[in-house]
Amino acid sequence: MRKMFVGLVPLVVAAGLLWQWQFRPSPAASGLSGPQEPASQTGQDGGAIDQTSVRLATFNIQVFGVAKLKRTAAMSILSQIVRRFDVVAVQEVRAKDQSVVSRFVSMINADGSSYAHLLGPRLGRSSSKEQYAYIYNQKRIELIEGSVYTINDPRDYLHREPLVARFRVRGPPVNRALTFTLINIHTDPDEVVQEINVLDNVFEAVRRDASREDDVIMLGDFNADEKHYGELGRLPGLRWAIAGQNTNTRMTRAYDNILFDSRATSEFTGRSGVLNFMREFQLSQDQALIVSDHMPVWADFASTEDLPAVSGDDQPAAADKRL
Repeated sequence: MRKMFVGLVPLVVAAGLLWQWQFRPSPAASGLSGPQEPASQTGQDGGAIDQTSVRLATFNIQVFGVAKLKRTAAMSILSQIVRRFDVVAVQEVRAKDQSVVSRFVSMINADGSSYAHLLGPRLGRSSSKEQYAYIYNQKRIELIEGSVYTINDPRDYLHREPLVARFRVRGPPVNRALTFTLINIHTDPDEVVQEINVLDNVFEAVRRDASREDDVIMLGDFNADEKHYGELGRLPGLRWAIAGQNTNTRMTRAYDNILFDSRATSEFTGRSGVLNFMREFQLSQDQALIVSDHMPVWADFASTEDLPAVSGDDQPAAADKRL
């Protein structure tokens, strides 16, 4: 039986105020069509970012806390990795010390870069809590104010509720600049089947939130390959950036991916890949595992979008805000 989120309520923090936006996902459609073919790929590392596109990535940094910060060689590699991307969705921040990510960003910016970060709440049913984070290049990307929220899961279907945020590309005219909403997810490996089968509801609910953003991208550690996305994989038009490639450092499993609706997100360039930092930095497997047990996964999207004309009657209704 499909597990539905009823009255899904994200929490939005902006300008020091806390609001609850209530909305409901649409009922499940019957006769869903299968997913489109996986996105085309251009090798493992992708080369330099084309300035007409933005490069999004997801990276499970594996028990990222104070102990890892003390590993100088590993942190140097992690800093170099992040600088290759415009936005990185990070999973498995695991530290009571809430300065860990900001200290990491200071390391990234030590070469003159201008990255910023967004850190979600500590999540999890056990004493071992995790946080999601976004790290983004402020010279190319801006966070849209008031867009950040954590999915509220009243029936506790998900161990770690996704962190949602909306971004805009800097540089192009505002009415042409690509805007996109990211959904950062790390499924529980012990509950992956049931969690995957509610992520379709999360995707649809975020697509219908107050922003009415059409470019919704779910990315993270799914603990499943593209053949085992269940109800999520049956969303019409769903496309994944990575197929047939292992994404863990031991190169034995495909866990991480970037998913979007190909009918709405036509800005995908077809360029995507897995950054094999073990090979690139000439590390042994043991050395690489100190950095992380996951490889970063990335995809490129055009930095501009065509905006269709919208008449007054076609404007989407505002979401219901209730305290």
